[in-house]
Amino acid sequence: MSYIAIPIPNIPGKQEIEIEVSINGQKQALHYRVELFYWADCRTATFDRVACIREMLSGYDQDWSLYYIGEPTDDFVPITFVRKEDLTIQRHLRQLA
Repeated sequence: MSYIAIPIPNIPGKQEIEIEVSINGQKQALHYRVELFYWADCRTATFDRVACIREMLSGYDQDWSLYYIGEPTDDFVPITFVRKEDLTIQRHLRQLA
C-alpha cells in the first residue's frame, strides 16, 4: 500500500477529518478522527502507558477502528481512528490490486 502524508494542524480536542481521493478515476471518501488522550485521564494510576491507552480505548466508539498511535508527549498521546466501514473498503480495494 502506498502512503501520502498530510499535515494536520495541531489544535486541541477531537478532529474529524474527511478526505476524498480519486485513484485511477475511482473516488473514495475516507473518514478519520484524531484525538488527544491525556495521561491524567487514566482511571487507574499506572506508569505503564500501554495499559493506560488500552484502558482509555476499551470503551471507545465501536464505529471507529484504531488506525495509528502517534508520538506521545509528557501530557498526551495522539491517536488516529478510521471509520470501520472505510477500513473495510480499503481492505477490499487492496485485494483487487
